[in-house]
Amino acid sequence: METPALLPLVLLLMVLVQGSAMTHPKPACRYPPSQWCHSLEIAVQCKVLKQCMELRALRPQNAPLVSVSVFYRSLCPAWRRFLVHQLFPTWSMLQDILRVHLVPYSSSKGAPSDWFVPCQPEDPECSVNMIESCVLELSGGSGLEVVSCMETSADVLSAARSCVRLFAPSVSWAAVQSCVSGSRGPLLVNQSISATRALSPSPSHLPWVTINGVSPPEPD
Repeated sequence: METPALLPLVLLLMVLVQGSAMTHPKPACRYPPSQWCHSLEIAVQCKVLKQCMELRALRPQNAPLVSVSVFYRSLCPAWRRFLVHQLFPTWSMLQDILRVHLVPYSSSKGAPSDWFVPCQPEDPECSVNMIESCVLELSGGSGLEVVSCMETSADVLSAARSCVRLFAPSVSWAAVQSCVSGSRGPLLVNQSISATRALSPSPSHLPWVTINGVSPPEPD
């Protein structure tokens, strides 16, 4: 299968953002990642001038849309690090050409698309997956921002309502609750389970990323 044209660019930017996030503590820069490359002054202050120059040099003109799907478990530490240090900053810089599709995966057994094992109190990840699935469907383009807000909070479940209000004000919390407690939420979770299990090759770990439907080669 042909490698997507912007695959090297997206992968490089994820690596560059991760490196800058780990090297330069957040307090050193008072601007969000979406503004890092907006001006020379901001790039210098946030210590990402080299990365911004490389991004500008590599990015083709009239670039086509790139679809990135991320399959993840909501409370997984690896997913939360990936979201904070790589995915969200990358999307912030390339959101005009980057379409991110989040797929919260639940380990609950749910083969039929119209059946779901209800979340148990001892399984908070199941509840978060359900809420995020509903939020992603209801909030449309704001879904990534809502999920990022939730996942960067100390208590993901408790933060859900305020994150929806802040980043998706057109979505009522009552609508989210209706989705979660009704038939739509379980259906969305089962669709995510089916989509994750249908991946080829099968994911060796989560989070798992595909770009334009293609799984990037894993490092040796």
